[in-house]
Amino acid sequence: MKKKSKSISYAKWGYLFILPFFVCFLIFSLIPLVDTIRYSFFEYYRSGIKEVGPNFIGLENYISLLKSDMFKYGGNTLILWVIGFIPQIVIALLLASWFTDIRLKIHGKQAFKVIIYLPNLIMASAFAMLFFAMFSTNGPINSILTSLGWIKEPIDFMGSVFGTRSLIGLMNFLMWFGNTTIMLMAAIMGISPDIFEASELDGCGGLKRFFYITLPLIRPILAYTLITSIIGGLQMFDVPQILTNGQGNPDRTSMTLIMFLNSHLKSKNYGMAGALSVYLFIISGILCFIVYRMTNDSDPDGSKAAAKRKAKEARRRR
Repeated sequence: MKKKSKSISYAKWGYLFILPFFVCFLIFSLIPLVDTIRYSFFEYYRSGIKEVGPNFIGLENYISLLKSDMFKYGGNTLILWVIGFIPQIVIALLLASWFTDIRLKIHGKQAFKVIIYLPNLIMASAFAMLFFAMFSTNGPINSILTSLGWIKEPIDFMGSVFGTRSLIGLMNFLMWFGNTTIMLMAAIMGISPDIFEASELDGCGGLKRFFYITLPLIRPILAYTLITSIIGGLQMFDVPQILTNGQGNPDRTSMTLIMFLNSHLKSKNYGMAGALSVYLFIISGILCFIVYRMTNDSDPDGSKAAAKRKAKEARRRR
């Protein structure tokens, strides 16, 4: 009789290797998330040395936030994100298209990638401190402008709404456009060169090739960029916090939702902070779902739409 050869299964080792991830996710992400949602239904804060709660109050924290300045701070967050993201995605697309165009034969692409990615390696807090020193009334920017005779008195950049928001948007742009450019370059380089060659033979110009070939084919990466940028925008904290010393000046026009959340955490108001965190979680989920549906076409060749039209025509004939 022939002996049956025993097959060795290595599947169990795969589960063993991914076990640390699930343990860390459970301890550091899932349990805190559940605990945050639980605290949002309780009155739990510290007043001086006196600790109040936790007392169950239902949806009172959520209702109180709707009556607060939360929508104003949400509008501030949106404006600051738009100021930084629009130039970021536009310039990243232009640079990515330029550096991946094989007809131009540009040299030094690797050095260019390193240079534009360097600001992303600097801590946002250090970046904010640098800009705070540079654009202060006694900073080098005002000194240079005064010495050139362009201004007579120092400009208080952080004393106006436009100046403060512009500086925050500029910092966010400088920190993230390099990362976005490199991702878009990788996406464009993943497109088959045969497609671009065929478009040239058909007489397709540069603009048409960009809008009708490049953009549709890199849509998944654009969706990823937009979703991560939205999440990062909702979490915007360190740059405006340091630049405005946590006050959101002038007149709280640069106060973001996370700065508002941080003010509740500083006052030990865990119930209100938990409710605001739940609101942010819901908003992030809704926005990401909308972006995903808008940028991902489940029917790229139109076959599903054609099948639906045929089914409707068949039902009408009956």
